Amino acid sequence: MNEISPEEQAIVEIVRDFVDSEVRPQVQELEHANQYPEALIDTMKKMGIFGLAIPEPYGDVQVSTRCYAMVTEELARGWMSLAGAMGGHTVVAKMLLAFGTEEQKASYLPRLATGELRATMALTEPGGGSDLVAMTTTARRDSDEYVINGTKTWITNARRAGLIALMCKTDPGASPKHKGISILLVEKVPGLEVSKDLPKLGYKGIESCEISLQDCRVPASAVLGGEEGKGFAQMMRGLEVGRIQVAARATGVARAAFDDALAYAQVREASGVPIWKHQSVGNYLAEMATKLTAARQLLWYAADRYDSGKRADLEAGMAKLFCSETAMQIALDAIRVHGGYGYSTEFDVERYFRDAPLMIVGEGTNEIQRNVIIRQLVDRGGL
Repeated sequence: MNEISPEEQAIVEIVRDFVDSEVRPQVQELEHANQYPEALIDTMKKMGIFGLAIPEPYGDVQVSTRCYAMVTEELARGWMSLAGAMGGHTVVAKMLLAFGTEEQKASYLPRLATGELRATMALTEPGGGSDLVAMTTTARRDSDEYVINGTKTWITNARRAGLIALMCKTDPGASPKHKGISILLVEKVPGLEVSKDLPKLGYKGIESCEISLQDCRVPASAVLGGEEGKGFAQMMRGLEVGRIQVAARATGVARAAFDDALAYAQVREASGVPIWKHQSVGNYLAEMATKLTAARQLLWYAADRYDSGKRADLEAGMAKLFCSETAMQIALDAIRVHGGYGYSTEFDVERYFRDAPLMIVGEGTNEIQRNVIIRQLVDRGGL
């Protein structure tokens, strides 16, 4: 596998220091208050975190996907919501780099790199879930504009994002259906309303919203890449890095849960000895460490595959599936190690347990990931 460069390692260490010195000391207060972390997001902008996937001449630095995954893991180790704040943003930036017209790149990428402009994706609909080709949001061509109507849900950063990569049908009658799907780059225009915030078990502080679009007008130049009917393939490539990012978030949550459990097991005593010496607890910790190590290696494998330029939906799907399921198990086992304290809001492990399920159902449910994996296994003739 590839190793990250010394320069990239320095970036990871800077983010690690930020998490330890600024995030972890206040995360419990912010998270329990469900408070948007304005100051932390501003610091992330200054650190260049929102531009890590954007190269010159639009940004200052482009890191490898493995480095990006490591940065994401560090942020999620501190607070998964912070990693979520830059997830969809990066997917949109990657799609602009890969498919955008020169005008679209010049207009958006420099501002995305600094975080001045925040971006998000709008895929899911209230009645559609992961069945994207069944979407009902349409964009009808009217002279040199598109008129958009529909509803999207579970849109992260919807209130603070100034750019939305909207997946919609520009040709509802197309056959096969995916040929009629396009991505429109939509700014906050009249007729676009963030209609409600969705209450959540975890993933606090960062808003997830429903948006309604009623006769929204955008210029014809808003089509990503300038050509209709390419949106499904564009988004599938974007979701490869999106699923790697979600896998990295899960790995960060798993690591935080394991670190807390290991530390607690060394200071908490029962029957006169630290509880890690009791085989039942020690076995939990051994299993947790093994699964966490395997998850991180699979995450890096997927990241390296993405950087190779080859199709990476199999690898990204595997990483997202395994890392998220591992995070859920490790978060539960961390509560077991902590005993009654694991159920207390005075400790962080209950937050890990509430955050972990998001990665199981987000960016395509794990049931969808299994479908992706088996299709690619058959298409590729196995592993």
